[in-house]
Amino acid sequence: MASMANVCQLPTKTIRNPLQNSKSTPITSSYPVNRINFSSRSITQPTKLSQKFAVRTAGEDELGPLIELSEAAEVAVLEENPSDIDVLKKQLVDSFYGTNRGLSASSETRAEVVELIAQIEAKNPTPAPTEALTLLDGKWILAYTSFADLFPLLSSGASLSLVKLEEISQTIDSNNFTVQNSVLFAGPLATTSVSTNAKFEVRSPKRVQIKFDEGVIGTPQLTDSIVLPENVEFLGQNIDLTPFSGLLTSVQDTASSFARTINSQPPLKFSISNSYAESWLLTTYLDDELRISRGDGGSIFVLIKEGSSLLNPY
Repeated sequence: MASMANVCQLPTKTIRNPLQNSKSTPITSSYPVNRINFSSRSITQPTKLSQKFAVRTAGEDELGPLIELSEAAEVAVLEENPSDIDVLKKQLVDSFYGTNRGLSASSETRAEVVELIAQIEAKNPTPAPTEALTLLDGKWILAYTSFADLFPLLSSGASLSLVKLEEISQTIDSNNFTVQNSVLFAGPLATTSVSTNAKFEVRSPKRVQIKFDEGVIGTPQLTDSIVLPENVEFLGQNIDLTPFSGLLTSVQDTASSFARTINSQPPLKFSISNSYAESWLLTTYLDDELRISRGDGGSIFVLIKEGSSLLNPY
């Protein structure tokens, strides 16, 4: 490797401007540089010159090398486009929106749902769901079904003005091979649920056999935060209830105490008769947010994983 003294003793060299004639006075540099020769070139056609910018990047040297960037250079912007399966899933959810989980779906809507499901099943990323049990784990919310036996339940929930069918769900625990189907009802002052507990066995890469053990009627959960107003309007007159604040506080405390007493009671359990004790379920599509299953008689169940953005319309 050359020493620093040798580097500093490089001879002084000259640069001639190629655009000047041979009689021009040469330009002498007082700094050590290398000779750069420019070849002459004649331009016969107009040439479009693109403007460029020189950017010096930081390297080992203090200033670093020069990098030329064209003014016309485009900066690529990365945009995440939805995949085909994401588009199909969104179309499926939109197609049965407002149908009360399929109860009020028209024949045209049902035909559209069946067509979209067929397209989604053709892109199933999990061809053997029972071999990917961790994907099955968790709580799944029923979004659509063609299972006629559920329609009386859906319609009765809608017919009771003070009681709303809040949610139908299925919770799977693959470690213990258990399934819990649950229906949640909500009223103005309380909520309650009706559930069935079952065990399942793997029978094929897509099929599981389910055997129900018991049913559970959950204890009604009364609200313990009853708030009574300070004034009420009756026959066009505003009645101030402030003088009765002591009595109102006593009523609130009594109601809260009663709610806590009821909420602490254990649920009611009952056995399930043998005629309804077994069923099977075939999973035809499964990913981390959507599950499509088919049951006895070809019934379709579309379930969405709790927490998925697909549940936003519901």
